[in-house]
Amino acid sequence: MQNNRQTAIIEILEQKGAQTALEILAVLKTNFVKLSKPTVLRDLDWLIKNGQVTKTGQARSVKYQSLATSPLLRVIDSEKYFIDPPDNRKILSNFNWDIFDQLKNIFSAEEIAELQKLNDGFRQRRHNFPPTAIKKELERLTIELSWKSSQMEGNTYTLLDTELLLTKDVKAPGHSPQEADMILGHKNALEYILSNPTKFKTLTIDSIRTVHSLIVKNLGIPDDWRKILVGITGSAYKPLDNQWQIQEAVEKSCIAINTESSPVVKAFLAGALIAYIQPFVDGNKRTGRLITDAILWAHDWCPLSYRSIDETEYKKAILLIYEQNNFRLFKKLFIEQYRFAVDNYFGK
Repeated sequence: MQNNRQTAIIEILEQKGAQTALEILAVLKTNFVKLSKPTVLRDLDWLIKNGQVTKTGQARSVKYQSLATSPLLRVIDSEKYFIDPPDNRKILSNFNWDIFDQLKNIFSAEEIAELQKLNDGFRQRRHNFPPTAIKKELERLTIELSWKSSQMEGNTYTLLDTELLLTKDVKAPGHSPQEADMILGHKNALEYILSNPTKFKTLTIDSIRTVHSLIVKNLGIPDDWRKILVGITGSAYKPLDNQWQIQEAVEKSCIAINTESSPVVKAFLAGALIAYIQPFVDGNKRTGRLITDAILWAHDWCPLSYRSIDETEYKKAILLIYEQNNFRLFKKLFIEQYRFAVDNYFGK
């Protein structure tokens, strides 16, 4: 886990640009009085290994530089940030239209190369799977995604309850019908996605609305752009409340996503932007997660189940997007979940 010194180093590099170890040490000593150069070098080595810092030059001319090339990736200490209650946090209180001009370079070339290498392994394994085994594996992923994504929205079905519902049509006793319908909505949406991959090669407004419609079926949620202002639990952020502006924001998102060349970046942006825009009265984050998988599957990339994600960290990541337009934690969780998916599905 990144320590306070390492977070401070990133902040220094983002503010001042490339620095030597001694220059970094001089700034750090204002807060870490007894700090030594060997400790700073160890911290820098850790940051390099974790893809946050790079170094150039040799011997005494070595300089260190942050790899955060996007304003959406500035360092925020999430633990400190969320100590303050929602109304005391200094936030970007309204929707930021400039965000669409800041979506480049969120992933470094090294990160994309790592994810591509992981996906090459997934493709090879899937190619060697017989059709019956692929069907079984997709069934398992559907169960685990439907369970976890629903749990993230407050659903109390267990994983076993979810498996029985999706494979045997057995509803768990002591639960509301809406909980079962939420899970079934995930299944129906994912089945549509897996059966129609070409529809998501290029993302459209219609494809987003189709997935949302399947997710919220029987839940009494309007199947239309949101016409009212909705509050965000635990935040003073206010999303757009005009349906024409909402549609414009979704259109801009589709353009930005379709402009990207990397499927994994496309998928990441879809999940982040749909959550940020909140185009529907409810079901936005669920729609974002399913559209993420739709884009991955359409381009022959491994879909995510989110099975191992920490729900609290996920909620913090979403709040940081709302309040600070900061994608850093969301990207970290996305990469972790992609690694998890490749390691746990299709026979690795």
